[in-house]
Amino acid sequence: MMTFIMSKPPKPFVRGAAPPTTLPPRALEALSGTGLASVVERARWLGELDLVLRQSLPATLADQCRLANVDEKNVVFLVSAPVWKAKLRLHADALLGAAAAAGLKARTLVVKVVPPEPAIPAGTGSSKPLSEEVRDSLRATAQSVSDPGLKAQLLRLAASTRPKTDGA
Repeated sequence: MMTFIMSKPPKPFVRGAAPPTTLPPRALEALSGTGLASVVERARWLGELDLVLRQSLPATLADQCRLANVDEKNVVFLVSAPVWKAKLRLHADALLGAAAAAGLKARTLVVKVVPPEPAIPAGTGSSKPLSEEVRDSLRATAQSVSDPGLKAQLLRLAASTRPKTDGA
């Protein structure tokens, strides 16, 4: 992890307009009783801020990084390889300037390398047959839901047959 502290005030520079900050009201209403609405709002805000901040970067670099978090002191970006970390470090002033222009007080850029998750080979995730216990659970769940579409899907899944193998 590398940390950079700016010695001079950042220059405000952001290309383009910020995306709208309105949230879908029905989704937040559904979450309001669970306490997750604030988490969803923050995630949405970080996603919009990510777009704004990456506009201050060259396109090739902007495609290789993403905003992970922001607090009072730090702007945290994730990259997939050390080479992108080094390149992003060269644009610390531009990123922190864009952050200041967006109203953030953070003065430190933190860049973390997070390797991409390995791809799951095709066919390995869905080839396992459902056990009879899982099928029973799906049937019971289908009987307990009021949505007819969901009920039909659950019953269809519970009735699905085991995949055929060459030896069978």
